[in-house]
Amino acid sequence: MKTFIVFGCGRFGSTVATRLYDLKNDVVVVDSDHEKIDLINDNVTEAIVCDLEDEKAVGELALNNYDVAIVAIGESLEPAVMAVLASKEAGIERVIAKATSDKFGKILLKCGADKIIFPERDIGYRLANNLSNDNLLNSDEISKGYSFYDFKAPVKMNGKGLTELGLREDYNFNILMVKRNGENYVNPNSDFKIKEEDILTVVGSDKDIKRFIEEN
Repeated sequence: MKTFIVFGCGRFGSTVATRLYDLKNDVVVVDSDHEKIDLINDNVTEAIVCDLEDEKAVGELALNNYDVAIVAIGESLEPAVMAVLASKEAGIERVIAKATSDKFGKILLKCGADKIIFPERDIGYRLANNLSNDNLLNSDEISKGYSFYDFKAPVKMNGKGLTELGLREDYNFNILMVKRNGENYVNPNSDFKIKEEDILTVVGSDKDIKRFIEEN
């Protein structure tokens, strides 16, 4: 079980916090809004009212007790910066911060954040990818320019083995899993033959996967 502290109890912060708690983690939420704290209090380990612009108050949160900090303050820069700086100074190994713009994100990275999340941009990116091709079912960005993709096997792949398809050689990606009739085939071997109704999970650069989809 990991210990998380979530700064900010808006829609993004509360969703992350309650889901982490449902997954049996120790989750503490901090926000300056009493009403938001009251609403989430029963769905996390602890909910604390704290003025995130008050350096002394933030310093009393015993941040050294947490494995991960999530800074979900997308509206105001100062409390977000304060939360990131305090978390890193306390020795929290991983600090993930929400940002609403590239400039906001760059500032938080310079303050020590390990990863920046752009919720609205990321959702829009996935939606656009999913709508652009009938075979594409889902996509999740893992880093800039690289994603996981789920898509239906194109008809031309039917009956062909992975070696014959040459996906790694021609498109620089591997098939991580094949879903077929409710069964999952993880890391299929080179002789595995694709069927028309298979759902393929792959990881690679967006550029290479886009090229594969366009050509198949």
